[in-house]
Amino acid sequence: MRMGWMRVATLAAVGATCALARAQVAEVGALQKTDVALSIYGTYTEKTIGDGIIQSPSNAAGGIVEVRHISNPLVGYEGTYSFNRSNQVYSSTTSCGLPCGQVSAQSVSADAHEVTGDWVASLKILGVRPFALAGGGILFNQPAGGQANTTSSNKGVFVYGGGLDWGFLPHIGLRLQYRGNLYKAPDLTKVFGSSGAFTHTAEPMVGVYLRL
Repeated sequence: MRMGWMRVATLAAVGATCALARAQVAEVGALQKTDVALSIYGTYTEKTIGDGIIQSPSNAAGGIVEVRHISNPLVGYEGTYSFNRSNQVYSSTTSCGLPCGQVSAQSVSADAHEVTGDWVASLKILGVRPFALAGGGILFNQPAGGQANTTSSNKGVFVYGGGLDWGFLPHIGLRLQYRGNLYKAPDLTKVFGSSGAFTHTAEPMVGVYLRL
């Protein structure tokens, strides 16, 4: 009789352990999320001054594609590609062959392509998912064709930001976020060079994501 109860208790313990393991696997699977997002944004870049050069970027609109995977609230990662216009105006108060003190300038029309890899922390709260991110990548600045005395300029970039995901359908949602980029001002002209200073671009964004 005692052996029978021991067998029942053993089977019950094994069953409970298996059920707990299945529940933990299901919970981990529920936390893991993979999505693809497409957003539009505006760029607002600071003017820089250095080495006798004043470098004035123009504001522009752009688009970004993100592929993101969330493993748990503290561990997530994403890869991104973004594109926007990145026109620059270079000016100087040095002579450059002109009367002393007269300002000369060169405008360069350019495109900016950015590729980054980012760490993402995300937590679901009351039907929305706030997140924070930080990472780095490369910013490729390419002058538009047909411009004299210009050159391409590739710079490393540090990225940080945060935002909010709101899923209004089971696999589709709205993504609101802000991304900040820190990098050295691009040297797109052979006439002036660049300011050589670090600059910052603010990018407020709105887009949609598809959860896979």
